[in-house]
Amino acid sequence: MTIHREGYKSIAIATIIFGVLNIALFWFFSASLLWICIAALLVSLFFWLFVISFFRIPSRKLTINEGLVVSPCDGKVVVIEDVVDEEYFKDKRLQISIFMSPANVHVNLNPLSGEVVYSQYHKGKYLVAWNPKSSTENERHSVVIKKNNVEVLVKQIAGAVAKRIINYLHVGDKVEQGAELGFIKFGSRVDLLLPPGTKVNVGMNEMVQGGVSVIATI
Repeated sequence: MTIHREGYKSIAIATIIFGVLNIALFWFFSASLLWICIAALLVSLFFWLFVISFFRIPSRKLTINEGLVVSPCDGKVVVIEDVVDEEYFKDKRLQISIFMSPANVHVNLNPLSGEVVYSQYHKGKYLVAWNPKSSTENERHSVVIKKNNVEVLVKQIAGAVAKRIINYLHVGDKVEQGAELGFIKFGSRVDLLLPPGTKVNVGMNEMVQGGVSVIATI
C-alpha cells in the first residue's frame, strides 16, 4: 500500500494538528485531567489514521482487457438505468453510478484505454451523492474516452462532503486502462455513460473495486 500524492498536504496538516493538540493538552492538563487528555488522544488518533487511510492506494492486480469496461473507482453500484445525456451525447445512454463512501479508496482510474475526446469541469451544487439530480446539478468533471467507435463518458461528481474534484486528463491525451484519471476528496460518486445495449456485468448494490471489477462488456 502507498499514499496518494494528493494526500501529502492533508496528512501533513493533520499530523501537525494531532501533535500540537496532544502536546498542549498533556502539558497543561495531564496532572489534573489525565482522562480527558487520554480521551482526546484516542479521538484525535482515530481521525489522524482516517485521514491517512483515505489517501491509501492498495496493491492490486488490475484487470486489463480491451473488450471490457472496468470500474473507475471503489464503491457500491447505486444506479443502472437508461438516461438521456444532455451534456455530450445528446441521446440515450446506459448510466451506471458508483457511490464512494468516505471509507473507500478515492483514486479514480480509466475504465478503458483510448483517446480523451472531451474534458469539461462544471460548477454546481453539493447535493448528497445519491440524489438523482446530483449527476446534472452538482459540481462535476466529465471526460469522454474513445476507443475505436466506442465512447464512454466518466463523470466525477462532488457530494455534500466531497468538495474537491481533481482530474488529470486533457483532450488529446492517450490513456491506458487502469491508469489514474483523477481523485475525489472525501466521498462522492462516479457515473459511467455507456452505449445503449451494453452488456452489464454488475448488479444493483454490488460492491466494486477500482481497476479490478468488470462493469460492462463492449
